[in-house]
Amino acid sequence: MGSPTPGGTPVGAENIATPTPGQIARGGAMTPDQWQLMRLERDIEERNRPLTDEELDAVLPQEGFKILEPPASYQPIRTPARKLLATPTPLTTPFYNIPEENRGQQYDVPKEMSGGLPDMKPEDYQYFAPLLNEDGEEQLTPAEQKERKIMKLLFKVKNGTPLQRKAALRQLTDKAREFGAGPLFNKILPLLMQPTLEDQERHLLVKVIDRVLYKLDELVRPFVHKILVVIEPLLIDTDYYARVEGREIISNLSKAAGLATMIAAMRPDIDNIDEYVRNTTARAFSVVASALGIPALLPFLKAVCQSKKSWQARHTGIKIVQQIAILMGCAVLPHLKNLVEITEHGLTDENQKVRTITALSLAALAEAAAPYGIESFDGVLKPLWKGIKSHQGKVLAAFLKAVGFIIPLMDAVYASFYTKGVMAVLIREFQSPDQEMKTIVLKVVQQCVGTEGVEADYIRIDILPKFFEHLWVRRMSLDRRNYKQLVETTVEMANKVGVSGIVGHIVEGLKDESEPYRRMVMETIEKVVANLGASDIDPRLEELLIDGILYSFQEQTSDDANVMLNGFGAVVNALGLRVKHYLPQICGTIKWRLNNKSAKVRQQAADLISRIAIVMKQCQEEQLMGHLGVVLYEYLGEEYPEVLGSILGALKAIVNVIGMTKMTPPIKDLLPRLTPILKNRHEKVQENCIDLVGRIADRGAEFVPAREWMRICFELLEMLKAHKKGIRRATVNTFGYIAKAIGPQDVLATLLNNLKVQERQNRVCTTVAIAIVAETCSPFTVLPALMNEYRVPELNVQNGVLKSLSFLFEYIGEMGKDYIYAVTPLLEDALMDRDLVHRQTAASTVKHMALGVAGLGCEDALVHLLNYVWPNIFETSPHVINAVMEAIEGMRVALGAAVVLNYCLQGLFHPARKVREVYWKIYNSLYIGAQDALVASYPGVGGDGDHIFSRPELAMFI
Repeated sequence: MGSPTPGGTPVGAENIATPTPGQIARGGAMTPDQWQLMRLERDIEERNRPLTDEELDAVLPQEGFKILEPPASYQPIRTPARKLLATPTPLTTPFYNIPEENRGQQYDVPKEMSGGLPDMKPEDYQYFAPLLNEDGEEQLTPAEQKERKIMKLLFKVKNGTPLQRKAALRQLTDKAREFGAGPLFNKILPLLMQPTLEDQERHLLVKVIDRVLYKLDELVRPFVHKILVVIEPLLIDTDYYARVEGREIISNLSKAAGLATMIAAMRPDIDNIDEYVRNTTARAFSVVASALGIPALLPFLKAVCQSKKSWQARHTGIKIVQQIAILMGCAVLPHLKNLVEITEHGLTDENQKVRTITALSLAALAEAAAPYGIESFDGVLKPLWKGIKSHQGKVLAAFLKAVGFIIPLMDAVYASFYTKGVMAVLIREFQSPDQEMKTIVLKVVQQCVGTEGVEADYIRIDILPKFFEHLWVRRMSLDRRNYKQLVETTVEMANKVGVSGIVGHIVEGLKDESEPYRRMVMETIEKVVANLGASDIDPRLEELLIDGILYSFQEQTSDDANVMLNGFGAVVNALGLRVKHYLPQICGTIKWRLNNKSAKVRQQAADLISRIAIVMKQCQEEQLMGHLGVVLYEYLGEEYPEVLGSILGALKAIVNVIGMTKMTPPIKDLLPRLTPILKNRHEKVQENCIDLVGRIADRGAEFVPAREWMRICFELLEMLKAHKKGIRRATVNTFGYIAKAIGPQDVLATLLNNLKVQERQNRVCTTVAIAIVAETCSPFTVLPALMNEYRVPELNVQNGVLKSLSFLFEYIGEMGKDYIYAVTPLLEDALMDRDLVHRQTAASTVKHMALGVAGLGCEDALVHLLNYVWPNIFETSPHVINAVMEAIEGMRVALGAAVVLNYCLQGLFHPARKVREVYWKIYNSLYIGAQDALVASYPGVGGDGDHIFSRPELAMFI
């Protein structure tokens, strides 16, 4: 009974631990494998047991060793490494615990911000995560509360709506000193370093720094270096506005912190190993100089530029001078001599980079000082001259640049001498493979050629042959900078040697295989001919020119088509009557290209017609123009808006020069085709179409029935919604032309209906159109209907009527005297209305009316209206108060300053400050506008016994 039954459930090892071989042995009989395992383990433990002192004494020699006592805190690891790394048993494995829910954790949809804050972007979590905590602010320390407040305001500035942003920005500015420089900059500067920051966000944060700097003033000093680290990279940003912002911040920082602090903050960066740091530091110093004045910085610059410690410091110092010249322009003139003296030793410096930057600085100073200041450069001419003879590569390029900017400052005799001296080097460098060198050489040649002392014969004989041989090559047209500089230099030469000397050399290039080269030739010819005309061109060159232009015009394939178009137009216009023989050929090319499958080609052909239409008129080719008009009329079904816009432009050019009567197709056929095109929403189409319709309405309205004009009127209303102001202006003028042609009644009915629309821009344009119709067709045709419309109890309509009256009286000027009494009751009502906009627009109308009728005997009506305007002087809305003040100014002109002064005197010494302020504001504007007229209106001052202050003769004169 005591022994287990054969079929009993086996009992596991103690505490369900993994059984060891010893336990297995104690538990009963072992298998051969278990026995083997136990023997091996015993053997391993025997071998790896720690050695005793006796064993160590036996192994190691007795002499030469000392037995050290182990430290008292030393605990040896008794467990073998193999057991430490063994898989833990269930007893030592930790049990699974359900983790607590982390409510701040983001999953998919970002959490909504509380307290009216804008939504948070994922990249903002890193900086604004504390705002997500919903813990009460009472639990925070005062410092944490302030930090949270700053964070909220910055978050609103960065991500908020314009209203939120404005309020937050104002609060940050007003409380800047209360928040303190530390907490503010510790939050703002890391945000500006954020790599995901957008341009708009950066602009807003920079604005915050700018505003805060004004308030903090000297408190900003400990943070100058941190601010500079963030702001300096803006100075070399590709975006112009970012650079301007950077300069503005550093300028304000300099004024707040002072020169000593700025120098102390940036001094370590002057000889920094990293060129990027030195570059931004130099630019920052130039901004400091512009903010605090160059004289303040001169002693420091002198020390830095002559530093013996490192060439980097000298390099940066001279670069600061260069940046000052670039930034401040002609403002360096008073300090030019000092700046040149500070830098001139750099021309002979042992370091090549210092020599290069010195030459570039001198070039920048000369460019800034032009055309003055040559006497300041006397000391550097000799080293520059020697350098040109001895240097090569980049250093030579810098030295040439400096000489190129200094030569134009010289007198004619010296300029001629130095030009001839430097020209040998320049002609040698024409062959340089370095593109940078070529650009500089071309610039220097342009400057030398442009000076007075250089004769045309010298250029023609000594410079031009090599110039055309080495520089007018295809490769120059591939690099944009070289291309541009080559064109400018060639144009400068043409100004000296004449058109035929240059055009004769390059005209063959119009038939070159390379399109960029042909384009470069065309651009040069266009500029030369536009500058100097074509009288210098002989018949043979004229033939070559037209032939080459036609060839290059037809062969072009690139998108940049304007160069060819401008060149063609400039040459044809310059040749004038001489182009008559070539017109059939040119028009044949145009007609053929109008039928091309490429939209670009068709567009260009139509644009060319508008360029040469005037010349065709000069050549009396009216038949040819009429034919082109018919061809263009047939293409009005064009589907590409860009091409359609050009076709309309060409038709407009033909209509302008040929006249309405001779136009083919006749105007009565052309206008109905234009009416549906007015629906097109493309800006170019709209602009050209409305111009053409306006031209026809102005000069040829009688060719078209009134019904067609009314149809056009309805289409024109839609064009008042256009984004481009030019389109809206043309539309409004066209209403005037149409009203003149068919009478104002129908047009006016259309426009008055349009005052009921919701869109403000549309209504404003309508009011202008009504005023123009009134001006064109006399106000009495419009005013009855307009005033009747004011009875409609709708805000938009009434405001529209008042606005129309405002524009109407502005346009008709003196004619207003006949209508002022008719309109006065309406303006009375408007000036008493509860609606602010009513009163504002009515005040604006009163202003225009008063200015128009000044001196025409309408003072009674104006005084009556002034009584209604005056109570509005205490309005707080900026728009209303501006309109009221302007109305009072208008009254000053019409009624005289004395009348307005009588209204004004009653409040100048009122006990309430706000009342006094308004009255003094009116008085000040009176004083500015009519100081002499007020003298007669001042109250008389009696004598004091000894003195008599009155002047009876003045009183008699008055």
